[in-house]
Amino acid sequence: MHRRRPAIRPTLMALAAGALALAGCNITETLRVTDPDIIPPSDVQSPAGANGVRIGAIARLNFATSGGSSGSEGLFLLSGLFADEWINGDSFIARWDVDRRAIKIDNNFLTDVDRMLNRARLSGAQAVVLLKQYVPTGPAADVAEMYFVQGYAENLMAEHYCNGIVLANIANGVATDGSPMPYNAVYATALAHADSGLALITGSTAQDVKVRNALRILKGRILLNLNRPAEAAVAVAAVPTSARYLNYHSQTTRDNQIWAFNNVARRYSVANNEGTNGLNFATAADPRLPVCNGGDATCTSIGVTIRSRDDGTVPVTVQRLWSTRDSSVVLASGVEARMIEAEAAYRAGTFPLFVQKLNQARTEGGVAGLPATLVDPVTDVARVNLLFRERAFWMYSTGHRVGDLRRLIRQYGRSSESVFPTGAWHKNGSVYEGDVNWPLPQAEQNNPNVGVTASTCTDRAA
Repeated sequence: MHRRRPAIRPTLMALAAGALALAGCNITETLRVTDPDIIPPSDVQSPAGANGVRIGAIARLNFATSGGSSGSEGLFLLSGLFADEWINGDSFIARWDVDRRAIKIDNNFLTDVDRMLNRARLSGAQAVVLLKQYVPTGPAADVAEMYFVQGYAENLMAEHYCNGIVLANIANGVATDGSPMPYNAVYATALAHADSGLALITGSTAQDVKVRNALRILKGRILLNLNRPAEAAVAVAAVPTSARYLNYHSQTTRDNQIWAFNNVARRYSVANNEGTNGLNFATAADPRLPVCNGGDATCTSIGVTIRSRDDGTVPVTVQRLWSTRDSSVVLASGVEARMIEAEAAYRAGTFPLFVQKLNQARTEGGVAGLPATLVDPVTDVARVNLLFRERAFWMYSTGHRVGDLRRLIRQYGRSSESVFPTGAWHKNGSVYEGDVNWPLPQAEQNNPNVGVTASTCTDRAA
């Protein structure tokens, strides 16, 4: 996972020192640093340049979610650690704080995720402008996909961060600071991007169909977050259950970090009834989430022979959804569309349709051994529990769970301590604390529109 940096030979050090001495007459040039986040306009003002930015935006969304970076494993893992999908298995204090709901604004992992999300959305915005200017007759789906990248990143930010979210902007290669926004305003921004993308696609090519379905699912997800379930159901009605929009991984580009941090590094372990309220992901024997324990025959067959987590605790429970380094990860699926329709049916009081949609996902979702025999559990509490359990197992570790737990608080009136893990934490005699979202990173205090305060959030409410 980590490489040791080779020692610098004395000759090279002397050369570097000499170079600095020679440059001493021009201190400005010596200290000037090129901002790696900004692509100079002159470098991309061509069809090839515009396409390069487009591809880069897709890659950056990949890194922000399941691909990670040199500084962080990405949102999908950290999100599941904060919720009840994963439990910590290493000695990094910043990960401990995420797991036990006690996040500081200088948490380095979440700072890196915030940067990756913003880089993805800004690359998407830049690609829209460039594609329209330099590839005006190109595929409409290419531009629409860039709206998807922006909206997807913005929706994730609103699902995970506190009120006071900052969305920077970029024009002509120059970044401008954003101002703190409540999460509903960020959802509205994401919704506008989803609608902009949908308005562009009128064709029926494979790419048109893929991007259109992804945008419809994203729109439905955003509308659920805005507490508009009937509109969300309309948005996804035409999406087939088989639809999928994927993050692709490979050894030559970027590994699947869920595989890397669980199956290989063992820094994460599949959680089980975490903090009283958590679901039994590790022991449910649900075919949507196949697991094994490190060192058993099943785990050994996929290369996981060590029984303990990285910190020495046992067992390490290993997911088998993504059993290789190049396993792809679903960002949006037709199964999610059925979950959105089921929730809208529940909210409308049409309980037979609610159960029908849950069973339709089971019938058409492509998971062998999953019976489509759900029945109406009769009470409202049990219906909500069933709905959110189905969502949790269908969309395990894909960045949905935190948003769902927050919706249980905001839209369904549940207390935070009845949905998030609570009570005694599993290490160090500690307890779970009270966070229900992530603070914006300390780096945002450099933004003059935010200012230097004890917290970058306007509030930490769910």
